[in-house]
Amino acid sequence: MKTVQIKKFLLLASLMIIISCTTGTDKKNVTPFPATWLEEMTIARLEEGYSKGSYTVTGVVKDYLDRISAIDKSGPGLNSVIIVNPDALQIAEELDMELKSGKVKGPLFGVPVMLKDNIDTHDKMPNTAGSRALRDNYPLKDSPLARKLREAGAVIIGKTNLSEWANFRASSSSSGWSGLGGQTKNPYVLDRNPCGSSSGSAAAVSANLCMLAIGTETDGSIVCPSNNNGVVGLKPTVGLISRSGIIPISFTQDTPGPIGRTVSDIAACLGPLTGIDSTDIRTLTSSGNSKNDYTIFLNSKGLKGKRIGLLKTDMGFSAKVDTLLMKVAEILKKEGAEVIIVEAPKVNIGEAALNVLLYEFKDGIDKYLGSTGTSLPVRDLKGLIEFNKKDSVELKYFDQKEFEQAQSKGDLNSKEYKESLTKILRAMREDGIDKMMNENRLDAIMSPTGSPAWKTDLILGDHFVGGNSSPAAIAGYPSLTLPMGFIGDLPVGVSFTGRAWSEPVLIEIAFSYEQASKQRKAPAFKVSDN
Repeated sequence: MKTVQIKKFLLLASLMIIISCTTGTDKKNVTPFPATWLEEMTIARLEEGYSKGSYTVTGVVKDYLDRISAIDKSGPGLNSVIIVNPDALQIAEELDMELKSGKVKGPLFGVPVMLKDNIDTHDKMPNTAGSRALRDNYPLKDSPLARKLREAGAVIIGKTNLSEWANFRASSSSSGWSGLGGQTKNPYVLDRNPCGSSSGSAAAVSANLCMLAIGTETDGSIVCPSNNNGVVGLKPTVGLISRSGIIPISFTQDTPGPIGRTVSDIAACLGPLTGIDSTDIRTLTSSGNSKNDYTIFLNSKGLKGKRIGLLKTDMGFSAKVDTLLMKVAEILKKEGAEVIIVEAPKVNIGEAALNVLLYEFKDGIDKYLGSTGTSLPVRDLKGLIEFNKKDSVELKYFDQKEFEQAQSKGDLNSKEYKESLTKILRAMREDGIDKMMNENRLDAIMSPTGSPAWKTDLILGDHFVGGNSSPAAIAGYPSLTLPMGFIGDLPVGVSFTGRAWSEPVLIEIAFSYEQASKQRKAPAFKVSDN
Protein backbone atom coordinates (compact mmCIF):
# COMPACT_ATOMS: atom_id res chain seq x y z
CA MET A 1 0.00 0.00 0.00
CA LYS A 2 2.82 2.39 0.86
CA THR A 3 4.47 1.64 -2.50
CA VAL A 4 1.25 2.62 -4.30
CA GLN A 5 1.00 5.84 -2.30
CA ILE A 6 4.63 6.70 -3.09
CA LYS A 7 4.02 6.09 -6.79
CA LYS A 8 0.94 8.33 -6.69
CA PHE A 9 2.94 11.05 -4.93
CA LEU A 10 5.75 10.84 -7.47
CA LEU A 11 3.23 10.96 -10.34
CA LEU A 12 1.54 14.02 -8.83
CA ALA A 13 4.90 15.72 -8.29
CA SER A 14 5.87 15.01 -11.90
CA LEU A 15 2.61 16.51 -13.14
CA MET A 16 3.19 19.64 -11.06
CA ILE A 17 6.66 20.02 -12.55
CA ILE A 18 5.26 19.63 -16.06
CA ILE A 19 2.58 22.25 -15.38
CA SER A 20 5.16 24.62 -13.96
CA CYS A 21 7.43 24.11 -16.97
CA THR A 22 4.56 24.70 -19.35
CA THR A 23 3.41 27.99 -17.86
CA GLY A 24 6.81 29.34 -16.88
CA THR A 25 5.15 31.90 -14.61
CA ASP A 26 7.30 31.60 -11.49
CA LYS A 27 10.35 33.71 -12.23
CA LYS A 28 11.69 33.17 -8.71
CA ASN A 29 12.65 29.66 -9.74
CA VAL A 30 14.99 28.67 -12.56
CA THR A 31 13.07 29.07 -15.80
CA PRO A 32 12.24 25.78 -17.51
CA PHE A 33 13.30 27.01 -20.91
CA PRO A 34 16.62 26.19 -22.60
CA ALA A 35 19.60 28.54 -22.93
CA THR A 36 18.67 30.78 -20.01
CA TRP A 37 22.09 32.41 -20.45
CA LEU A 38 20.70 34.16 -23.53
CA GLU A 39 17.94 35.92 -21.60
CA GLU A 40 18.36 39.71 -21.86
CA MET A 41 21.61 39.26 -23.82
CA THR A 42 22.89 42.42 -25.50
CA ILE A 43 24.90 42.88 -28.68
CA ALA A 44 27.85 44.28 -26.74
CA ARG A 45 28.01 41.25 -24.42
CA LEU A 46 27.58 38.87 -27.34
CA GLU A 47 30.39 40.45 -29.35
CA GLU A 48 32.65 40.41 -26.28
CA GLY A 49 31.95 36.70 -25.88
CA TYR A 50 32.87 36.05 -29.50
CA SER A 51 36.11 38.00 -29.21
CA LYS A 52 37.13 36.14 -26.05
CA GLY A 53 36.22 32.75 -27.49
CA SER A 54 33.49 32.21 -24.87
CA TYR A 55 30.79 31.75 -27.52
CA THR A 56 30.55 30.37 -31.02
CA VAL A 57 28.02 31.64 -33.54
CA THR A 58 26.80 28.08 -34.07
CA GLY A 59 26.23 27.62 -30.35
CA VAL A 60 24.37 30.90 -30.05
CA VAL A 61 22.14 30.25 -33.06
CA LYS A 62 21.41 26.69 -31.93
CA ASP A 63 20.40 27.90 -28.48
CA TYR A 64 18.08 30.52 -29.93
CA LEU A 65 16.51 27.87 -32.18
CA ASP A 66 16.04 25.66 -29.12
CA ARG A 67 14.29 28.51 -27.34
CA ILE A 68 12.02 29.04 -30.35
CA SER A 69 11.09 25.37 -30.23
CA ALA A 70 10.44 25.38 -26.48
CA ILE A 71 8.68 28.75 -26.14
CA ASP A 72 7.17 29.59 -29.52
CA LYS A 73 6.20 26.20 -30.88
CA SER A 74 5.39 24.52 -27.55
CA GLY A 75 5.22 25.57 -23.90
CA PRO A 76 3.59 29.03 -23.90
CA GLY A 77 3.09 28.67 -27.65
CA LEU A 78 3.65 32.33 -28.53
CA ASN A 79 3.27 31.71 -32.25
CA SER A 80 5.49 34.69 -33.02
CA VAL A 81 7.73 32.92 -35.54
CA ILE A 82 6.12 32.03 -38.85
CA ILE A 83 9.14 30.14 -40.20
CA VAL A 84 12.68 29.29 -39.08
CA ASN A 85 15.49 29.68 -41.61
CA PRO A 86 16.52 26.13 -42.63
CA ASP A 87 20.04 27.43 -43.37
CA ALA A 88 20.56 29.27 -40.08
CA LEU A 89 23.04 26.77 -38.63
CA GLN A 90 24.96 26.51 -41.90
CA ILE A 91 25.32 30.31 -41.98
CA ALA A 92 26.46 30.23 -38.36
CA GLU A 93 29.11 27.61 -39.15
CA GLU A 94 30.46 29.75 -41.99
CA LEU A 95 30.72 32.72 -39.63
CA ASP A 96 32.55 30.55 -37.10
CA MET A 97 35.12 29.79 -39.78
CA GLU A 98 35.61 33.56 -40.19
CA LEU A 99 35.93 33.85 -36.42
CA LYS A 100 38.65 31.20 -36.30
CA SER A 101 40.53 32.78 -39.19
CA GLY A 102 40.47 36.20 -37.55
CA LYS A 103 38.54 37.70 -40.47
CA VAL A 104 35.55 38.86 -38.47
CA LYS A 105 33.75 41.71 -40.22
CA GLY A 106 30.61 43.70 -39.69
CA PRO A 107 29.13 45.50 -36.68
CA LEU A 108 26.43 42.84 -36.30
CA PHE A 109 28.73 39.82 -36.57
CA GLY A 110 26.97 36.68 -35.36
CA VAL A 111 23.89 38.56 -34.17
CA PRO A 112 20.72 36.44 -34.64
CA VAL A 113 17.99 38.58 -36.22
CA MET A 114 14.43 37.90 -37.35
CA LEU A 115 12.56 39.76 -40.06
CA LYS A 116 8.88 40.53 -40.24
CA ASP A 117 7.35 38.29 -42.89
CA ASN A 118 6.76 41.06 -45.39
CA ILE A 119 10.48 41.59 -46.16
CA ASP A 120 12.07 39.78 -49.12
CA THR A 121 14.89 37.32 -48.44
CA HIS A 122 16.50 35.23 -51.17
CA ASP A 123 16.72 31.89 -49.39
CA LYS A 124 14.41 29.02 -48.46
CA MET A 125 11.91 31.30 -46.71
CA PRO A 126 8.92 32.72 -48.60
CA ASN A 127 7.71 36.28 -48.11
CA THR A 128 4.01 36.03 -47.36
CA ALA A 129 2.58 39.05 -45.47
CA GLY A 130 0.80 36.28 -43.55
CA SER A 131 -1.45 35.56 -46.54
CA ARG A 132 -2.17 32.06 -47.80
CA ALA A 133 -2.09 33.52 -51.30
CA LEU A 134 1.65 34.19 -50.93
CA ARG A 135 2.72 31.00 -49.20
CA ASP A 136 4.93 30.12 -52.21
CA ASN A 137 6.34 33.60 -52.77
CA TYR A 138 10.08 32.88 -52.79
CA PRO A 139 11.84 36.16 -53.73
CA LEU A 140 14.46 36.06 -56.48
CA LYS A 141 16.78 38.38 -54.54
CA ASP A 142 17.34 39.84 -51.10
CA SER A 143 15.72 43.13 -50.24
CA PRO A 144 18.40 45.82 -49.71
CA LEU A 145 17.62 45.61 -46.00
CA ALA A 146 18.25 41.85 -45.84
CA ARG A 147 21.42 42.25 -47.90
CA LYS A 148 22.75 44.95 -45.57
CA LEU A 149 22.07 42.77 -42.54
CA ARG A 150 24.03 39.89 -44.07
CA GLU A 151 26.87 42.23 -45.02
CA ALA A 152 26.97 43.45 -41.41
CA GLY A 153 27.44 39.84 -40.27
CA ALA A 154 23.95 39.20 -38.90
CA VAL A 155 22.34 35.76 -39.06
CA ILE A 156 18.73 35.88 -40.27
CA ILE A 157 17.29 32.99 -38.26
CA GLY A 158 13.65 33.33 -39.21
CA LYS A 159 10.61 35.35 -40.24
CA THR A 160 8.05 36.62 -37.74
CA ASN A 161 4.27 36.45 -37.79
CA LEU A 162 2.34 39.66 -38.33
CA SER A 163 -1.09 41.14 -38.62
CA GLU A 164 -1.94 39.94 -42.12
CA TRP A 165 -1.06 42.43 -44.88
CA ALA A 166 0.42 44.60 -42.12
CA ASN A 167 -3.12 45.19 -40.81
CA PHE A 168 -4.39 46.77 -44.01
CA ARG A 169 -7.19 44.52 -45.19
CA ALA A 170 -10.21 44.50 -42.91
CA SER A 171 -12.53 47.06 -41.31
CA SER A 172 -11.62 45.42 -37.97
CA SER A 173 -9.06 42.79 -37.09
CA SER A 174 -7.12 41.12 -34.30
CA SER A 175 -3.52 42.32 -34.31
CA GLY A 176 -1.07 39.46 -34.65
CA TRP A 177 -3.48 37.25 -36.60
CA SER A 178 -2.75 36.06 -40.11
CA GLY A 179 -4.39 33.44 -42.26
CA LEU A 180 -1.06 31.68 -42.69
CA GLY A 181 0.42 32.11 -39.23
CA GLY A 182 -2.56 32.19 -36.86
CA GLN A 183 -2.66 34.37 -33.73
CA THR A 184 0.48 35.65 -31.98
CA LYS A 185 0.25 35.89 -28.18
CA ASN A 186 1.59 38.46 -25.76
CA PRO A 187 4.50 36.95 -23.76
CA TYR A 188 3.59 38.79 -20.55
CA VAL A 189 0.01 37.53 -20.36
CA LEU A 190 -0.81 35.01 -23.05
CA ASP A 191 -4.47 35.92 -23.56
CA ARG A 192 -3.51 39.57 -24.11
CA ASN A 193 -2.80 41.02 -27.53
CA PRO A 194 0.70 41.79 -28.87
CA CYS A 195 -0.57 44.68 -31.03
CA GLY A 196 0.63 44.96 -34.59
CA SER A 197 1.33 44.74 -37.27
CA SER A 198 4.92 43.83 -36.28
CA SER A 199 3.42 41.56 -33.64
CA GLY A 200 5.73 38.59 -33.94
CA SER A 201 8.82 40.78 -34.21
CA ALA A 202 8.17 42.48 -30.86
CA ALA A 203 6.94 39.34 -29.09
CA ALA A 204 9.96 37.31 -30.24
CA VAL A 205 12.43 39.95 -29.06
CA SER A 206 10.65 40.31 -25.72
CA ALA A 207 10.65 36.53 -25.18
CA ASN A 208 14.38 36.35 -25.97
CA LEU A 209 13.91 34.25 -29.10
CA CYS A 210 16.36 36.45 -31.04
CA MET A 211 18.69 39.35 -30.39
CA LEU A 212 16.90 41.81 -32.67
CA ALA A 213 13.99 41.90 -35.08
CA ILE A 214 13.08 44.16 -37.94
CA GLY A 215 9.52 45.38 -38.13
CA THR A 216 7.77 47.74 -40.51
CA GLU A 217 5.41 50.62 -39.82
CA THR A 218 2.86 52.57 -41.77
CA ASP A 219 1.09 53.92 -38.69
CA GLY A 220 1.85 52.38 -35.29
CA SER A 221 3.07 49.00 -36.48
CA ILE A 222 6.48 49.24 -34.76
CA VAL A 223 5.70 51.45 -31.78
CA CYS A 224 2.43 49.79 -30.70
CA PRO A 225 3.78 46.19 -30.55
CA SER A 226 6.89 47.51 -28.83
CA ASN A 227 4.59 49.10 -26.24
CA ASN A 228 2.52 45.96 -25.68
CA ASN A 229 5.53 43.64 -25.53
CA GLY A 230 7.77 45.79 -23.32
CA VAL A 231 10.61 46.41 -25.77
CA VAL A 232 12.35 49.27 -27.58
CA GLY A 233 11.20 50.16 -31.10
CA LEU A 234 12.36 52.79 -33.55
CA LYS A 235 10.17 54.04 -36.39
CA PRO A 236 12.80 55.95 -38.42
CA THR A 237 12.41 58.91 -40.73
CA VAL A 238 10.90 57.67 -43.98
CA GLY A 239 13.81 57.34 -46.39
CA LEU A 240 16.49 56.50 -43.82
CA ILE A 241 16.19 52.78 -44.65
CA SER A 242 15.23 51.34 -48.04
CA ARG A 243 11.72 49.95 -48.49
CA SER A 244 12.49 48.08 -51.73
CA GLY A 245 11.59 44.40 -51.49
CA ILE A 246 9.09 45.04 -48.70
CA ILE A 247 5.43 44.30 -49.36
CA PRO A 248 3.97 47.82 -49.37
CA ILE A 249 1.04 49.76 -48.02
CA SER A 250 2.04 53.39 -48.45
CA PHE A 251 4.90 54.98 -50.37
CA THR A 252 4.46 58.07 -48.20
CA GLN A 253 4.50 56.40 -44.79
CA ASP A 254 6.08 52.93 -44.96
CA THR A 255 9.41 52.32 -43.25
CA PRO A 256 11.21 49.36 -41.70
CA GLY A 257 12.83 49.78 -38.30
CA PRO A 258 14.64 47.84 -35.56
CA ILE A 259 13.06 46.33 -32.45
CA GLY A 260 15.28 45.34 -29.51
CA ARG A 261 15.42 45.07 -25.75
CA THR A 262 17.76 48.05 -25.23
CA VAL A 263 18.36 51.41 -26.83
CA SER A 264 22.01 50.38 -27.30
CA ASP A 265 21.01 47.44 -29.48
CA ILE A 266 18.67 49.63 -31.54
CA ALA A 267 21.51 52.11 -32.13
CA ALA A 268 23.92 49.33 -33.09
CA CYS A 269 21.47 47.95 -35.65
CA LEU A 270 20.42 51.24 -37.20
CA GLY A 271 23.66 52.41 -38.81
CA PRO A 272 24.27 49.29 -40.94
CA LEU A 273 20.78 49.61 -42.45
CA THR A 274 21.05 53.19 -43.70
CA GLY A 275 22.15 54.36 -47.13
CA ILE A 276 20.89 55.40 -50.55
CA ASP A 277 19.07 52.81 -52.66
CA SER A 278 18.48 53.75 -56.28
CA THR A 279 15.32 51.64 -56.35
CA ASP A 280 13.73 53.65 -53.53
CA ILE A 281 13.83 57.35 -54.38
CA ARG A 282 12.86 58.36 -50.84
CA THR A 283 16.33 57.27 -49.68
CA LEU A 284 17.86 60.02 -51.84
CA THR A 285 16.67 62.50 -49.22
CA SER A 286 18.82 60.75 -46.60
CA SER A 287 22.02 61.99 -48.25
CA GLY A 288 23.85 64.03 -45.64
CA ASN A 289 21.22 63.13 -43.05
CA SER A 290 22.07 59.51 -42.25
CA LYS A 291 24.85 58.08 -40.10
CA ASN A 292 26.86 54.89 -40.45
CA ASP A 293 27.12 54.59 -36.67
CA TYR A 294 24.48 55.70 -34.19
CA THR A 295 26.17 54.19 -31.14
CA ILE A 296 28.14 57.42 -30.74
CA PHE A 297 24.90 59.01 -29.51
CA LEU A 298 24.56 56.62 -26.55
CA ASN A 299 25.17 59.36 -24.01
CA SER A 300 24.04 58.67 -20.44
CA LYS A 301 24.00 62.45 -19.91
CA GLY A 302 22.00 63.00 -23.08
CA LEU A 303 19.05 64.60 -21.30
CA LYS A 304 21.04 67.48 -19.93
CA GLY A 305 19.88 70.76 -21.49
CA LYS A 306 17.17 69.14 -23.63
CA ARG A 307 13.75 70.76 -23.99
CA ILE A 308 11.06 68.10 -24.23
CA GLY A 309 7.39 68.77 -24.88
CA LEU A 310 4.92 66.69 -22.87
CA LEU A 311 1.96 66.30 -25.21
CA LYS A 312 -1.07 66.93 -23.03
CA THR A 313 -3.40 66.17 -25.94
CA ASP A 314 -2.48 62.48 -25.75
CA MET A 315 -3.18 62.10 -22.04
CA GLY A 316 -6.45 61.33 -20.31
CA PHE A 317 -7.37 57.93 -21.71
CA SER A 318 -5.97 56.17 -18.61
CA ALA A 319 -5.20 57.65 -15.18
CA LYS A 320 -2.66 54.88 -14.55
CA VAL A 321 -0.84 55.59 -17.81
CA ASP A 322 -0.84 59.30 -16.99
CA THR A 323 0.70 58.56 -13.58
CA LEU A 324 3.55 56.64 -15.20
CA LEU A 325 4.07 59.40 -17.76
CA MET A 326 4.40 62.02 -15.03
CA LYS A 327 7.01 59.83 -13.35
CA VAL A 328 8.90 59.85 -16.66
CA ALA A 329 8.72 63.65 -16.66
CA GLU A 330 10.21 63.76 -13.17
CA ILE A 331 13.11 61.53 -14.22
CA LEU A 332 13.74 63.70 -17.27
CA LYS A 333 13.90 66.79 -15.08
CA LYS A 334 16.19 65.09 -12.59
CA GLU A 335 18.54 64.20 -15.44
CA GLY A 336 18.74 67.82 -16.56
CA ALA A 337 15.95 68.20 -19.11
CA GLU A 338 13.26 70.86 -19.16
CA VAL A 339 9.72 69.52 -19.67
CA ILE A 340 7.17 71.85 -21.27
CA ILE A 341 3.45 71.03 -21.49
CA VAL A 342 2.28 71.37 -25.10
CA GLU A 343 -0.92 70.72 -27.02
CA ALA A 344 -1.28 69.55 -30.59
CA PRO A 345 -3.40 71.65 -32.96
CA LYS A 346 -6.80 70.17 -33.68
CA VAL A 347 -7.14 68.84 -37.22
CA ASN A 348 -9.63 66.70 -39.10
CA ILE A 349 -7.74 64.68 -41.70
CA GLY A 350 -9.12 61.18 -41.13
CA GLU A 351 -10.75 60.81 -44.54
CA ALA A 352 -7.78 62.33 -46.38
CA ALA A 353 -5.32 60.08 -44.51
CA LEU A 354 -7.31 56.97 -45.42
CA ASN A 355 -7.57 58.09 -49.05
CA VAL A 356 -3.78 58.32 -49.31
CA LEU A 357 -3.37 54.79 -47.94
CA LEU A 358 -6.03 53.36 -50.26
CA TYR A 359 -4.57 54.92 -53.41
CA GLU A 360 -0.98 54.07 -52.53
CA PHE A 361 -1.79 50.52 -51.44
CA LYS A 362 -3.50 49.71 -54.72
CA ASP A 363 -0.59 51.15 -56.69
CA GLY A 364 2.08 49.52 -54.55
CA ILE A 365 0.58 46.05 -54.15
CA ASP A 366 -0.17 45.75 -57.88
CA LYS A 367 3.47 46.61 -58.63
CA TYR A 368 4.82 44.18 -56.02
CA LEU A 369 2.64 41.24 -57.05
CA GLY A 370 3.25 41.91 -60.72
CA SER A 371 7.03 41.88 -60.35
CA THR A 372 7.70 38.92 -58.04
CA GLY A 373 8.85 36.64 -60.84
CA THR A 374 7.40 33.70 -58.89
CA SER A 375 4.44 31.48 -59.66
CA LEU A 376 1.66 32.94 -57.54
CA PRO A 377 -2.12 32.41 -57.73
CA VAL A 378 -2.60 36.21 -57.71
CA ARG A 379 -0.88 38.99 -59.67
CA ASP A 380 -2.80 42.06 -58.51
CA LEU A 381 -5.19 43.36 -55.85
CA LYS A 382 -8.26 42.31 -57.83
CA GLY A 383 -7.01 38.74 -57.96
CA LEU A 384 -6.19 38.83 -54.26
CA ILE A 385 -9.74 39.84 -53.39
CA GLU A 386 -11.10 36.93 -55.41
CA PHE A 387 -8.61 34.50 -53.84
CA ASN A 388 -9.75 35.45 -50.35
CA LYS A 389 -13.41 34.93 -51.24
CA LYS A 390 -12.68 31.33 -52.23
CA ASP A 391 -10.30 30.51 -49.38
CA SER A 392 -11.51 28.60 -46.31
CA VAL A 393 -9.51 30.62 -43.76
CA GLU A 394 -8.82 34.16 -45.01
CA LEU A 395 -12.31 35.55 -44.34
CA LYS A 396 -13.16 33.29 -41.39
CA TYR A 397 -12.89 36.09 -38.83
CA PHE A 398 -12.52 39.41 -40.63
CA ASP A 399 -13.60 41.01 -43.90
CA GLN A 400 -11.52 42.66 -46.66
CA LYS A 401 -13.25 46.03 -46.75
CA GLU A 402 -10.01 48.02 -47.11
CA PHE A 403 -8.94 45.83 -50.04
CA GLU A 404 -12.26 46.52 -51.73
CA GLN A 405 -12.07 50.26 -51.02
CA ALA A 406 -8.55 50.41 -52.45
CA GLN A 407 -9.57 48.49 -55.57
CA SER A 408 -12.27 51.08 -56.26
CA LYS A 409 -9.70 53.91 -56.40
CA GLY A 410 -8.01 55.30 -59.50
CA ASP A 411 -4.30 55.89 -60.04
CA LEU A 412 -1.91 58.32 -58.35
CA ASN A 413 -2.75 61.05 -60.87
CA SER A 414 -6.17 61.38 -59.27
CA LYS A 415 -7.09 64.85 -58.01
CA GLU A 416 -8.55 63.32 -54.84
CA TYR A 417 -5.26 61.58 -54.07
CA LYS A 418 -3.08 64.62 -54.69
CA GLU A 419 -5.26 66.93 -52.62
CA SER A 420 -5.45 64.41 -49.76
CA LEU A 421 -1.67 63.96 -49.73
CA THR A 422 -1.01 67.71 -49.65
CA LYS A 423 -3.55 68.16 -46.85
CA ILE A 424 -2.20 65.49 -44.51
CA LEU A 425 1.47 66.38 -44.97
CA ARG A 426 0.87 70.05 -44.21
CA ALA A 427 -1.28 69.18 -41.17
CA MET A 428 1.29 66.85 -39.64
CA ARG A 429 4.49 68.66 -40.70
CA GLU A 430 4.35 72.48 -41.05
CA ASP A 431 1.16 72.92 -39.02
CA GLY A 432 1.81 70.01 -36.68
CA ILE A 433 5.10 68.64 -35.36
CA ASP A 434 7.30 71.39 -36.86
CA LYS A 435 5.04 74.13 -35.50
CA MET A 436 4.94 72.68 -31.97
CA MET A 437 8.68 72.22 -31.89
CA ASN A 438 9.49 75.65 -33.36
CA GLU A 439 7.13 77.60 -31.11
CA ASN A 440 8.38 75.83 -27.97
CA ARG A 441 12.02 75.40 -29.05
CA LEU A 442 11.79 71.63 -28.44
CA ASP A 443 14.31 68.87 -29.01
CA ALA A 444 11.58 66.21 -28.90
CA ILE A 445 7.94 65.59 -28.02
CA MET A 446 6.96 62.86 -25.58
CA SER A 447 3.66 61.04 -25.15
CA PRO A 448 2.35 57.68 -23.95
CA THR A 449 2.86 55.08 -26.68
CA GLY A 450 -0.37 53.31 -25.81
CA SER A 451 -2.40 51.47 -23.21
CA PRO A 452 -1.66 48.12 -21.59
CA ALA A 453 -2.45 45.20 -23.91
CA TRP A 454 -6.13 44.34 -24.32
CA LYS A 455 -7.45 40.78 -24.44
CA THR A 456 -7.22 39.18 -27.86
CA ASP A 457 -10.65 39.02 -29.48
CA LEU A 458 -11.17 37.18 -32.76
CA ILE A 459 -14.84 38.15 -32.80
CA LEU A 460 -14.83 41.91 -32.25
CA GLY A 461 -11.19 42.63 -33.09
CA ASP A 462 -8.78 45.03 -31.37
CA HIS A 463 -9.76 47.29 -28.49
CA PHE A 464 -7.49 50.31 -28.83
CA VAL A 465 -7.81 52.83 -25.99
CA GLY A 466 -5.08 55.39 -26.56
CA GLY A 467 -1.89 56.19 -28.40
CA ASN A 468 -0.49 58.72 -30.82
CA SER A 469 1.45 57.14 -33.65
CA SER A 470 -0.29 59.00 -36.49
CA PRO A 471 1.44 62.42 -36.47
CA ALA A 472 4.95 60.97 -36.82
CA ALA A 473 3.72 58.27 -39.20
CA ILE A 474 1.95 60.66 -41.57
CA ALA A 475 4.73 63.27 -41.39
CA GLY A 476 7.33 60.57 -42.04
CA TYR A 477 9.23 61.69 -38.93
CA PRO A 478 11.02 59.42 -36.41
CA SER A 479 9.54 58.08 -33.20
CA LEU A 480 11.30 55.96 -30.59
CA THR A 481 9.43 54.07 -27.87
CA LEU A 482 10.76 52.26 -24.80
CA PRO A 483 9.30 50.85 -21.57
CA MET A 484 8.21 53.35 -18.91
CA GLY A 485 6.67 50.92 -16.41
CA PHE A 486 3.99 48.34 -15.75
CA ILE A 487 0.30 48.36 -15.00
CA GLY A 488 -0.27 45.07 -13.27
CA ASP A 489 1.61 42.46 -15.28
CA LEU A 490 1.50 44.49 -18.50
CA PRO A 491 4.14 46.90 -19.80
CA VAL A 492 3.49 50.34 -21.28
CA GLY A 493 5.87 52.60 -23.16
CA VAL A 494 6.75 56.24 -23.64
CA SER A 495 7.42 57.65 -27.11
CA PHE A 496 9.84 60.40 -28.10
CA THR A 497 9.13 62.00 -31.47
CA GLY A 498 11.21 64.54 -33.37
CA ARG A 499 11.83 66.29 -36.64
CA ALA A 500 12.98 64.50 -39.78
CA TRP A 501 16.43 62.92 -39.37
CA SER A 502 16.50 63.55 -35.61
CA GLU A 503 17.31 59.92 -34.72
CA PRO A 504 20.60 60.98 -33.01
CA VAL A 505 18.73 63.29 -30.63
CA LEU A 506 16.03 60.70 -29.90
CA ILE A 507 18.67 58.06 -29.16
CA GLU A 508 20.44 60.42 -26.76
CA ILE A 509 17.19 61.17 -24.94
CA ALA A 510 15.94 57.58 -24.85
CA PHE A 511 19.28 56.11 -23.76
CA SER A 512 19.70 58.63 -20.97
CA TYR A 513 16.15 57.97 -19.75
CA GLU A 514 16.62 54.19 -20.04
CA GLN A 515 19.79 54.25 -17.95
CA ALA A 516 18.08 56.35 -15.28
CA SER A 517 14.86 54.30 -15.15
CA LYS A 518 15.67 50.65 -16.04
CA GLN A 519 12.04 49.69 -16.72
CA ARG A 520 12.57 46.72 -19.04
CA LYS A 521 11.54 43.44 -17.38
CA ALA A 522 11.49 40.03 -19.08
CA PRO A 523 8.06 38.43 -19.58
CA ALA A 524 6.75 35.65 -17.34
CA PHE A 525 4.38 33.98 -19.87
CA LYS A 526 1.44 34.22 -17.48
CA VAL A 527 -1.56 32.33 -18.81
CA SER A 528 -4.11 34.97 -17.77
CA ASP A 529 -4.34 37.95 -15.44
CA ASN A 530 -7.75 36.95 -14.10
